[in-house]
Amino acid sequence: MATHKILVVDDSNVIRNMVRDMLPKGNFEVLEAKDGMQGLNLIRQERPTLIMLDFLLPKLSGYEVFQNIQASPELASIPLVLMSGRKEEVTEKLQEPFEYFEFVQKPFDQKELIEAIKAAMAKAKRRPVVAPTASAPVSAAEGGDIQALHDKIAKMQAEIDGLKKQVSQILAFVKQKLK
Repeated sequence: MATHKILVVDDSNVIRNMVRDMLPKGNFEVLEAKDGMQGLNLIRQERPTLIMLDFLLPKLSGYEVFQNIQASPELASIPLVLMSGRKEEVTEKLQEPFEYFEFVQKPFDQKELIEAIKAAMAKAKRRPVVAPTASAPVSAAEGGDIQALHDKIAKMQAEIDGLKKQVSQILAFVKQKLK
């Protein structure tokens, strides 16, 4: 029986087969998904040991799958290798250096794949463990960012309240003119 489940999420059958063939023979069960929705469902159901995720996918993009994984403490601890033919697509949404996952650019060879997997496993071990009910520790810099966001939210809420008041005044004026 396989001791490790590796999920390969890619819309290309060629890439899925290539990854399967490049993995060292042994205790691996390779699961495959051809779109982001199927991939996310398999991640939740199977809890793989490693996720190989294409960034551009149908139904649910690799970025959306990534966001779902990161939002769940149990899933975020799974080593992750993002794959894409264009690194700019990834760095446009996710800033380097990639702290808790690894990136491999397509096309890749077996050596690059194995190195990416090893790096992803090492990075996943460095990820702080967060209990599902507890919140993550916040650094001073992050705390300042959070406060700035709260201030922006308060300002936007005041603007929304002002706009609501104006709309109700306009409605009252229109109703009065219609009488």
